[in-house]
Amino acid sequence: MKEFMMIFGSEINESFGPSPEQMQANIQKWMDWFGGIAAQGRIVNANRLSFEGKTLKSNNVISDGPYAEVKEIIGGYVVVKAANIDEAMKLAEGCPILDHGGHVEVRSIIPMKG
Repeated sequence: MKEFMMIFGSEINESFGPSPEQMQANIQKWMDWFGGIAAQGRIVNANRLSFEGKTLKSNNVISDGPYAEVKEIIGGYVVVKAANIDEAMKLAEGCPILDHGGHVEVRSIIPMKG
């Protein structure tokens, strides 16, 4: 099995203000989706990303905020095991971020030889 990273992205929506019930329902969708992949023994690693960050650019220029120049945020990622990218894409189906106009980018991971 190879490893693939699913990167969860969506547009910034500053007016987004879900009710506590909507937030709980969304959390449950994520737990169900992750749980389905975990039940197959395919999750390697997963994390949410905070909004705090800095970006290092060429010539050692540092800017505040990881996404200062775009209207999109990366909210988190999961690393999964799959036979190939098509199988990894199948695992991405049903991701709750798709319900809100977001997207899942799936990238193969090239292991570092050490």
